[in-house]
Amino acid sequence: MDLQFDKALARTVLFAVAVVFFIVAVYQTIVQNDLGRNYWLYMISFGCLMWFRYLAIEKKPEDDPATTVAAKTPAKRPVGKGKSKRKK
Repeated sequence: MDLQFDKALARTVLFAVAVVFFIVAVYQTIVQNDLGRNYWLYMISFGCLMWFRYLAIEKKPEDDPATTVAAKTPAKRPVGKGKSKRKK
């Protein structure tokens, strides 16, 4: 049985957990009128968002010369005639 890590599923779950913890933290802060007692809920939400962003970053292949040369070379503009001056 070959199990592979699915980044898309992990990102979805992390985002959902972050949103749920944030909503619970806001609700508890309003009910208890105390931010300090619910700080840990905000930090779990923030941690899940940071992990979500870490998984979302895709590494770019820098060893491929075709992509690096094409990215550094400016696009050539077509050479044409200049604007003609009209006499009135």
